[in-house]
Amino acid sequence: MPTGTSPISPDYEYRVITLARGITRSDVRRRLTEHAEYGRWELARVQISFGGARRVWLRRRIMRIERYSRDPAQAAGRTEL
Repeated sequence: MPTGTSPISPDYEYRVITLARGITRSDVRRRLTEHAEYGRWELARVQISFGGARRVWLRRRIMRIERYSRDPAQAAGRTEL
């Protein structure tokens, strides 16, 4: 990551998962795959400490939905003067 840039973005929500050193790579892969498939998370960053523990940052895009008027005249495309 370039110096001076923040890994936090307002367009994403983040989840940090800490995994102990005793967890095998296949178990880590399985857990991250489940988060990706069912929670729509993607891998943002992995940090492995000297002791072997892993910290994993997952992110997913925040869905922003615009609210529209419930006025039937506007919904039909009619405008009144």
